[in-house]
Amino acid sequence: MPFRLRTLSTIAWRRVAACALAAAVATTLAGPPACSRADEPALIRPQDDGRWTLLDTHFALAEEWAPRDLTSLRRAGFDDDRLVRAVVVPDLRALREAAEAAGIRFEIQSAYRSFAYQAATFASWAERDGYQAALASSARAGHSEHQLGTVLDLRSRGGPAPWDLADWAITAEGAWLRQNAWRFGFVMSYPPGAKERSCYIYEPWHWRWVGRELAAELRDTGRTLRERLWEENHE
Repeated sequence: MPFRLRTLSTIAWRRVAACALAAAVATTLAGPPACSRADEPALIRPQDDGRWTLLDTHFALAEEWAPRDLTSLRRAGFDDDRLVRAVVVPDLRALREAAEAAGIRFEIQSAYRSFAYQAATFASWAERDGYQAALASSARAGHSEHQLGTVLDLRSRGGPAPWDLADWAITAEGAWLRQNAWRFGFVMSYPPGAKERSCYIYEPWHWRWVGRELAAELRDTGRTLRERLWEENHE
């Protein structure tokens, strides 16, 4: 009888473990949850270069968090003193040079933003368009990918802000980036028709560096960056 009880107990525990594993797998396969608003701390891995950090309407960076390797965009060949992470510079320089060789000229609309800067940015959009509209088009402080220092908003050189156009992606600069940015490790965080998966409206000017390998993977699979980062952080 004792042996029988131990056997049943072992079987029961194995069933519990199997159910838990199946639930975890189902959660991963189902993808990230709906875009609810919360302020759960984002996962920052030791020695992380920012490419695997998930920021959306749910996960956020702390107010005091900032990259340690911020450097001027001049290092990538731009006439701009704003900041980007040093790890991004080689690929950003290569992207700019390839674009210019193809006759494409773009410049920086926005680069690294601190928590405080993003708070002011969100407040500005909320004042202009209303709070609910701002939630769809602008991240609350702490939730912006710009705080990672690996994101750039781009615009045509000498042109207006890209969001003042009907679709910046149909400009020569926007179209070239959609075709080629992945080759240099940059992805569009908020692609068209993906708001339910990315949490924000389509932003063809918003490009995040994630490295060439991950960028190529996302291009091949058609998944959003948020979906892939959720999977990576919830394995």
